[in-house]
Amino acid sequence: MEQHSNILKYKHLGIYTQNENVVYMREDCHVCISEGFEALTRIRISKATHSIVASLNVIKSDMLLPNEIGLSEAAAKKLNVSDNDTLYVSHLEPIESLSHVRAKIYNQKLDYSAFNEIITDIVEGDYSNIHLSAFITACAGDRLDIDEISDLTKAMIASGEQLNWDKEIVVDKHCIGGLPGNRTTPLVVAIVAAYGLTMPKTSSRAITSPAGTADTMEVLTNVTLSLEEIKTVVEKEGGCFVWGGTAQLSPADDVLIKIEKALDIDSEGQLIASVLSKKAAAGSTHVVIDIPVGETAKVRSAEMAEKLKNHMEKVGNAVGLNVKVVITDGTQPVGRGIGPTLEAIDILKVLRNEADAPTDLMERALLLAGKLIELSGKVGKGKGTETAKEVLKSGQAYKKFLAICKAQGRFSKPVLAPYKTEIRAENSGILKRIDNRKIAKLAKLSGAPQSKSAGILLNVHLDEKIKKDQLLYTIYAESKGELNYALEYKNYHNNILTIS
Repeated sequence: MEQHSNILKYKHLGIYTQNENVVYMREDCHVCISEGFEALTRIRISKATHSIVASLNVIKSDMLLPNEIGLSEAAAKKLNVSDNDTLYVSHLEPIESLSHVRAKIYNQKLDYSAFNEIITDIVEGDYSNIHLSAFITACAGDRLDIDEISDLTKAMIASGEQLNWDKEIVVDKHCIGGLPGNRTTPLVVAIVAAYGLTMPKTSSRAITSPAGTADTMEVLTNVTLSLEEIKTVVEKEGGCFVWGGTAQLSPADDVLIKIEKALDIDSEGQLIASVLSKKAAAGSTHVVIDIPVGETAKVRSAEMAEKLKNHMEKVGNAVGLNVKVVITDGTQPVGRGIGPTLEAIDILKVLRNEADAPTDLMERALLLAGKLIELSGKVGKGKGTETAKEVLKSGQAYKKFLAICKAQGRFSKPVLAPYKTEIRAENSGILKRIDNRKIAKLAKLSGAPQSKSAGILLNVHLDEKIKKDQLLYTIYAESKGELNYALEYKNYHNNILTIS
C-alpha cells in the first residue's frame, strides 16, 4: 500500500539544469505532505528497476497537478522517462561514504577503499552539489599526500570504462592549461601517429577557456564518437581526436570539474588525479605532460611547476604510467588564433608547412611530439624533436591528420565569423606583457567557444617593437551584439596588452 501512495505521473517540463538532477513536485502534492519533503531535499526517484537521486524543487503554481512529477532534462534522460510514466518517490537512504568526506574535512588520511566508496557514490549521482563541494574543498590546499593522490587516481580509473589496445606502447599527451591558443594536441597526434605510434586522444571541451581541443577539432571533423567508433578509428589510423565525454572514461572527473569551476578551486591533488585517471582509463602507457609557467598562466611559478612535475611523475608510476613532464613558457598565447575556428586555421597552416604558419605553435608541438617519441624508446634521447620535424616537413603528418578526420566522418574547411573589428596600437613602444586571462576572456565575450568562428586573431608577440596604429589583434564575432559586448570589455580594460 505504501508504494502505491508514493506513485506520481511524470510530466515533461523541459527545464535544463546542466548535469544536475532536479525533481519538481507541487507543494500540496500528497507525497510531499506525507513524507515531509522540503525544497532541496535529496530524494530517490525510481522507474521499474532503475533509479536516480535528485534535489527537490517545490512548485507553487499550476505547472504541475498535485499527482504529477517533473524532472530536469538531465534527470529525465538518465531515468529514460516519457510523459505519463509512473514514478515511485522515496526518501534517500543514508550515504555511508559521506563519513569519509567528514574525516577528510578534519584532515584524516583516506585509503583506496574510502576514495573508492566516495567516487562510486559520485558516479551513481548520490552526491548533491553541496556534498561535492565539501569533498573538493576537503582535498584542496595540499591536504592530499602522494599516497592519497595515487589512491584517488586509482578509484577514478576504476569508476568507468577502461580501454585496452593490446599494445605494449600507447602514448598520450596533456597540457595543464591556462594558455590561450595552445592547440598542440592535434599536431602531436598527427605527427606521432604518422611516425607509427598509437595515440587514442580523448580531449575535453572548454571549461573556462575560449576553446578546448574537442571544440577546435569539431570545426574540422566529428568528435562525438562511441567507444566502438573510437576503437575502429584508432585500429585503422593509429590515432584519433575525440571528445572524452561520451567515452565514460573516469566519469567522476566530469562531475568534479564542473563544481571546481563553480568554486574556482584548482586542487593540485585532484588536478593530478583528473589528468592521470583519464590517461590510464584510455589505455595509455606513456604520457607527456606540458606545464606552461607564467604570471597569468594556470601555474605561475617555477617552484610550483617543479612540485607538480615531481608529484605527477610519482603518481604516474604508482598507477602504472610512464610519465614525462615538460615545463614550458606560459608568458603569452601560443599561435595566432584564440577560439575554435581560428585555432583550427593555425593547426592546418602548421600541418601544410605554410610560410605564415605560427612558428611558436609548430616548435612547441615538435618539442612535445619529440618527447613522446623519445619516451616510447623508438629513438635516443635528444633525437625526438628532429624525428618529429622530419615527419611534419615530409607532409606525412598532414596526410595522417586528413585520414583520421575522414575516418571520424568528415573533413571540413574552417570558415571565419562575418563580423570583425581591428584593434590597433595607441602608442609606439615594446610589447612587454600579454594578460592570458584577459585576452581569453575577450575571446569568450566575442562568443567563443559556443560560436565556433568567434575569437581573436593575434598579430603580435612579446618583446616586439610596436609602432603607433600597428594592428595588434582582430576580434571576430558571429553577431554585431557579441562583437559590441567584447568591445565594451576591451575598452574598459586597457591592460590586455601592455606596450611601454
